Amino acid sequence: MTGIAGSLLNAAIAQDAPSAHAILNALPHPVLFLDADLQIQMMNQEAETFFQSSSVVLKGRPLASLLPFGSPVIEVAQQAIDRNVPVFEYRVAIGFHGRPDERRIDVNAVPLSEDVPGLVLMFLERTMTEKLDRQLTHRGAARTVTGLAAMLAHEIKNPLFGIRGAAQLLETAADENDRALTRLICDEADRIVRLVDRMEVFSDERPVERAPVNIHVVLERVKSVFKSSFGRGIKVTERYDPSLPFVYANHDQLIQIFLNLVKNAADALKDQEAPEITLRTAFRPGIRLALPGTSNRMSLPLEFSVEDNGPGIPEDLLPHLFDPFITTKTNGTGLGLALVAKIVRDHGGVIDCESRKGSTVFKILLPAFKDQKSPLSGGFANGR
Repeated sequence: MTGIAGSLLNAAIAQDAPSAHAILNALPHPVLFLDADLQIQMMNQEAETFFQSSSVVLKGRPLASLLPFGSPVIEVAQQAIDRNVPVFEYRVAIGFHGRPDERRIDVNAVPLSEDVPGLVLMFLERTMTEKLDRQLTHRGAARTVTGLAAMLAHEIKNPLFGIRGAAQLLETAADENDRALTRLICDEADRIVRLVDRMEVFSDERPVERAPVNIHVVLERVKSVFKSSFGRGIKVTERYDPSLPFVYANHDQLIQIFLNLVKNAADALKDQEAPEITLRTAFRPGIRLALPGTSNRMSLPLEFSVEDNGPGIPEDLLPHLFDPFITTKTNGTGLGLALVAKIVRDHGGVIDCESRKGSTVFKILLPAFKDQKSPLSGGFANGR
C-alpha cells in the first residue's frame, strides 16, 4: 500500500484511531492489518467478502488459518515482517480452506513502522490497466476481422451464389439420393454466407445511435426471451440496484449483448447440477478513462454482469476470449463474444471476464446518461 491513503492508514493504525476502520473500508481492495505474529487485528469490508467471513470471526486468528498449507501469501507476509521492508508479489495463486476455487492476484505486504510492529496486507485482483490493455488487443483483432470480412464478401460470397445456383439446377434432374447431396451443397453454401454476413458487422464503423436506456427493462426483456427459449430449467437470480441512472446506449444493441452472454452461459451449464445464472447491476463511481486523442475523460460508473455457476473457462483461453474465431463450443464460430466486445467498445465501455471453477462472470462497464436536471435519474421504476 502506497500513497496518501497508505500514509493515513499507517498513522491511524499506529494511533489506534477509529478512522483506521473508515480508511480501510474506503479502499476498493481486500486489506488486512496483521500484528507481528501475523494474527489478524483488523480487516475491511472487501476482505470480509473476499474471505467470505466477518471480521468478528476472524479477528485474532492467524493468517495461516485462512489459507492452505504452504500458501505463498504467508511467505510474502513473513518476509515483510522479518526484513521490515515492503514486499510485492505478482500473479500469486491463492486458494482457500474448504473451497475448490483458486485465484491469481497481486499481494502487497507493507510494514507499518519500526515503532509500531505490524503489517498491512493488500490483495489486488487484476487491475483496470490490465483490463484496458486487453481492450486494445480486442480492438486490433476486430480491425483484422473488418478487413477479412470485406475481402470475404467479394471473394467468397459471389462464387458461393454460383455454386448454390448450379446445385439447384442439378437438383431438378437428380434422383432422390442425389437430391440429398445437392440439398447439402445448398445448405452449406447458405451457412457460409451467414457466417460472412456476421463478419461484415465488424466493418460497420458508423456512430452508435444512443439514448437514455433503463438497463433493467433491457434485462427483463432478455430474461423473458431466455426463459421462453434456450433457458428452460435454468434458475435466473437478479441482483439489481433499483436506483441506477439510465445507461447512455443503444437499446437494441444492449439486448443483443446480454442475449449473447446469457446464451453462452446456458451452453456452459449443460449437464450442470442446479444450473443458475445471476444478473447484477451496480453503481461504481470513480472509474474514469482517457478518451483517445483528447484531454477529456469518460466516466464509466455503471457495472452490469452475467454470472453462471458452470465449470469455468480454461485459464489459457481467457486472454483471447474476445478474439475472433476463439470458442469453446464444438460447432461455434467464435464471433459472438468478439461482436459483443465490438459493441461495448463502440459505446466507449469496457468488458472483461473472470472465471474459475463454479463461477464465470462477464462484467461490462458503460457510461451513464447525464441529465442536467437529475444526473442520477432512471431507476427500475422508470421506463425505457
